[in-house]
Amino acid sequence: MFCDPEVPFQLFQRGTTMTTALATPQFDTLDILNIIDGLSDVELDALEFGVIGFDQDGVVRRYNLFESKLAGLSRDRVIGSTLFTVVAPCMNNFMVAQRFEDAMVARGSLDASIDYVFTLRMRPVSVRLRLLAAPELAHRYVLVRRSA
Repeated sequence: MFCDPEVPFQLFQRGTTMTTALATPQFDTLDILNIIDGLSDVELDALEFGVIGFDQDGVVRRYNLFESKLAGLSRDRVIGSTLFTVVAPCMNNFMVAQRFEDAMVARGSLDASIDYVFTLRMRPVSVRLRLLAAPELAHRYVLVRRSA
């Protein structure tokens, strides 16, 4: 059901039987932060781009199947590890990690897209990253779309 982007994406409101049909979120969807933050792990796994969600201490709390397969890192290995020092130290720089830190210090929101190259423990892989944060949310996110 979730594999076909033409099929409506169902969000289930916790504690009720009501559903709301939405288009499957895409990497460039406006206001994707609130959408992603509200998805279950099963719904995150249905997305066709990588999702890494982490808390204010940088500990990964959400990690979808798409990113797991492409990065070659199991969910069990990533969840509970620090993103910028253990999982992806190649993003521990001014282009990625510092933007999250600056947003947190300013108590501001972040929605930035950048072209990036992953190089740690792999051949260089060109990606597009979308960095997302909002002070009212417990999780911050890095979305990863592989370049063609």
